Amino acid sequence: MPDTVNNIRPVIRQLDANAINRIAAGEVVERPASAVKELVENAIDAGARRIDIAIAQGGKSLIRVTDDGCGIAPDDLALALSRHATSKIDGTDLLNIHTFGFRGEALPSLGAVGRLTITSRAEGFDATEIKVSGGEMGSVKPAALTRGTIVTLQDLFYATPARLKFMRSDRAEVQAISDVVKRLAMAEPFVSFTLRDVSGGEGRVTFRADAQTGDMFDALRGRLANVLGREFADNAVPIDAERDGFHLTGYAALPTYSRGAAVAQFLFVNGRPVRDKVLVGALRGAYMDFLSRDRHPAACLFLDCDPTMVDVNVHPAKSEVRFREAGVARGLIVSAVRHALANAGHRASTTIAGETLGAMRAEQVEPRIYQMDRPSQGGLSASYAAQAPMFEDGQTPFDAPSARIEANAPTDTSLPDHPLGAARAHLHENYIVAQTRDGIVLVDAHAAHERLVYERLKKQMAENGVARQALLIPDIVELSDGDAALIIGQTDTLARFGVVVEPFGAGAIAVRETPALLGQCDVSGLIRDVLDELHDLGSSDLVQAKIEAILSRVACHGSVRTGRRLNGDEMNALLREMETTPHSGQCNHGRPTYVELKMTDIERLFGRT
Repeated sequence: MPDTVNNIRPVIRQLDANAINRIAAGEVVERPASAVKELVENAIDAGARRIDIAIAQGGKSLIRVTDDGCGIAPDDLALALSRHATSKIDGTDLLNIHTFGFRGEALPSLGAVGRLTITSRAEGFDATEIKVSGGEMGSVKPAALTRGTIVTLQDLFYATPARLKFMRSDRAEVQAISDVVKRLAMAEPFVSFTLRDVSGGEGRVTFRADAQTGDMFDALRGRLANVLGREFADNAVPIDAERDGFHLTGYAALPTYSRGAAVAQFLFVNGRPVRDKVLVGALRGAYMDFLSRDRHPAACLFLDCDPTMVDVNVHPAKSEVRFREAGVARGLIVSAVRHALANAGHRASTTIAGETLGAMRAEQVEPRIYQMDRPSQGGLSASYAAQAPMFEDGQTPFDAPSARIEANAPTDTSLPDHPLGAARAHLHENYIVAQTRDGIVLVDAHAAHERLVYERLKKQMAENGVARQALLIPDIVELSDGDAALIIGQTDTLARFGVVVEPFGAGAIAVRETPALLGQCDVSGLIRDVLDELHDLGSSDLVQAKIEAILSRVACHGSVRTGRRLNGDEMNALLREMETTPHSGQCNHGRPTYVELKMTDIERLFGRT
């Protein structure tokens, strides 16, 4: 660069209020969905029980949030539009936060980049209104309003038109707004939410969730059925667990109700929707033993703790948190979800029956026969008689007892009150057909026995510990000082799964024992993979996962092989063991082990409903 440029001394100057607000808006208001999030959270903090959101053109031209909360007094209306003015905290303790908002940035930021109008009425005061456009604030004026607050934001980013170039299509913005409203609706099941798209002047309700009643679990289940669908509510197990000041509640779906992407994972900390990699990693670890790598669990979990144990002041969007005891929070999620799934026993998701029925659709639909075209009963009888098979002398009819095909069925024809019923046949040397009181069950014997053997092996490993093999010459792994200290800090956890490590000078560790099941393994690669997980998630289940993968392969080779015929007693014994073994509803790869069809499902197959 020229010397004249290097000799120029930069001048420090104070930015004006409008520039400050626009910079803040870039952090707080990323897109229309961010504005909706801030305004709806303010309404919830105000104690609203009914919130109505109206948008137009994906929120770019109009966002209007109406609530029945406590309202804003006339003297506070102008102050509410000042930066860092809030009623949520007094500034003495930034960790003891009990509300959604607390930074006092949302309203002034929105007023700096759009045309903002606030109409509010607090109890004991008359309704008033104030407008701010591009940071220019008007005066407080009388208005007409019964109660609550109406916040209207028009022409978002008109004061910063460059931001509009980064907006997505109206449909994408509407979807983002809908996702935000649904997450907040899940967090507040006792509040009514309505989202309307008023583009073009015609209001169209795109989402509605009425306030739920009853206790917290019933209300949450009803709200989740409304937001995520009845299928999720029917195939999820409740969770309620506590540990060291953390309380976890919510619902986790059965492994067989999994998704192809992580789109059905909703995590909340003290009621606040968050995207935290520690919690996401914990949820993935809880399902590690039940899903294949290309499937993702579905869950809605609420983690509550003392506000001083979690820092929500990490990012202006408040979607990230930092725990004081992250390991405790993660361990609670893993143990609670696994315990809930174990209590579900052999349950598999109800959607499996629907998928089975879908696979059995008839290739051709017969044309409808109207009453005038139906033959008489006498004509039908004559036709059936003509079509009946004729038998030669000495040939046995199909329905004669001596010609019935016994498909290796058990001699006991009773129907005990067992969830999986009584075995009736073994087809193709693999599939068990069982009869229940109100339907049938089709079991994949190999997959079911594979899960039973696997659970047995895991139980033995938990009781007897992981067998170790001592290395003749300890394997020395060179690491940085920080990485070596991180591994040494996990000594007890690694030893529980058969990896014994100890310090070996500066920036190095010595691995003296490894799990016997792993045989000859790449010790250095294993330690570095564990380090990657520790850096990413704060904990590592890699060694456990490798051991359980080997147990899974052992179980696969040691289970009932396809092609072996089972007698009635063996089939019923397998069904009874499935009923008492946790997680037997899915195999080691996350696929269902049985399909249950009710009589209504079977009748639907034959068009009898």
